[in-house]
Amino acid sequence: MHSTPPSSLPESPSLPKTSSVSRRDFLKKTTSAVAAGGVAPLFLKSSVALAAPGQSKNDRPVIGIIGAGGRMKKLISAAKPLSDLVAVCDVDAKHAEAGKAQIGGNPDLYSHYEELIGRDDLDAVIIGTPDHWHSKISIDALRAGKHVYCEKPLTLTIHEGKQICKVVEETGKTFQVGTQQRSEYLDKKLKIPQFLLAVALCHEGRLGKIRRVQCAIDEAPAGGPFETAPVPQELDWEQWLGQAPMTSYIPERCHWGFRWWYEYSGGKMTDWGAHHVDIAQWAIQMTDSGPTHIEGTATFPEQIPNGYNTALKFFVTCKFPQDIEMVIRSDTDNGILIEGDRGRIFVNRGRISGKPVEDLAHNPLPEGSLEKLYKGMPLEKNHMKNFLDCMKSGQEPVSDVFSHHRSLSTCHLANIAIRLGRAVEWDPQSQQVVGDSEAQAMLRREERSPYAIDVEV
Repeated sequence: MHSTPPSSLPESPSLPKTSSVSRRDFLKKTTSAVAAGGVAPLFLKSSVALAAPGQSKNDRPVIGIIGAGGRMKKLISAAKPLSDLVAVCDVDAKHAEAGKAQIGGNPDLYSHYEELIGRDDLDAVIIGTPDHWHSKISIDALRAGKHVYCEKPLTLTIHEGKQICKVVEETGKTFQVGTQQRSEYLDKKLKIPQFLLAVALCHEGRLGKIRRVQCAIDEAPAGGPFETAPVPQELDWEQWLGQAPMTSYIPERCHWGFRWWYEYSGGKMTDWGAHHVDIAQWAIQMTDSGPTHIEGTATFPEQIPNGYNTALKFFVTCKFPQDIEMVIRSDTDNGILIEGDRGRIFVNRGRISGKPVEDLAHNPLPEGSLEKLYKGMPLEKNHMKNFLDCMKSGQEPVSDVFSHHRSLSTCHLANIAIRLGRAVEWDPQSQQVVGDSEAQAMLRREERSPYAIDVEV
């Protein structure tokens, strides 16, 4: 058992801690197809109008929902005013019925996603399943000709990230990852897109040369041993497990609790890391690269049968090109501290602070700084609308697959390092581990048949 170093962030800025198509026909079909508002912010030199909400009724995309529990409730609320939600799929019949009730009307219900994405009338799907299903369903949906919005973290392994990037390139479909920190004003009191502002300050050189960035995320829960139980009548447990190993049903493995089992997720490292590491890697302009050296310590739960197994606490240091250090830690205030040789800033979902932020009062950012980060699309505070707008325009959404794969690879490498208990050397160009066959093998996981992803990379 390893313990986290007792170091802490430099003196604030900080914030108090918060806590009916057959499957065979579908696969044949898709494989052959592939072979073939508010006030403009005052920190800008000129006024920036926010895009007006909503779309005309006759221009509404037709969308299917896959995975109707948990997070999907908010995604349905975001998509419903902007699109026609006509189908719901979930392996838990109660979740499917709840999704149908929230949507209203009479959307079709499915228990197998292949039937839903085989429909010709769907423009897109929104995926809110547990993490271990994200890549498989996304890839199959892309191959079926659908645009995709998928919740984070997008992948269970680095290998899955390579696979999904390849299929997005092959199909040319719009793909938005659900890392809403790239879009939304997550604290209504701020009235500014604080994470976009933090990245813009870095890219405009307001912090000087970036030396260090710290991503502070919360500790994970411990739990178990849990008792097995009969599978609920409404749940298809075998289908829920998918590519993961077959095992007896334990309520704590399923639904929200899946995050604390490496079989289905990556714990807090990928849950919150998918947000903060993503913003940090964007800020240091490493969205097409990655760390070269990863090492750290962690505290894990006691190894007990039928108990949570993801890291409880951790302190990981990642060395990036250009002599930049990234720390991923669980022992201090949730947020991102970015340190340069001319200043530093702290940003989280409650505030952004630091002298470079204060200096905006007399030295605003150049016009268009935030829009440039938003890839030329109207500056939104609605991640779902950005996805739907990009479906129409063909432009790349703000949270693209390729940068998400790179930031999540950092999280996966951090998990590999702490699970092995040793440093990992990484070649970000070839995306291969250097000199460690055991760590290299952990870039992918064995996938239970028939749920393997059939993409060669």
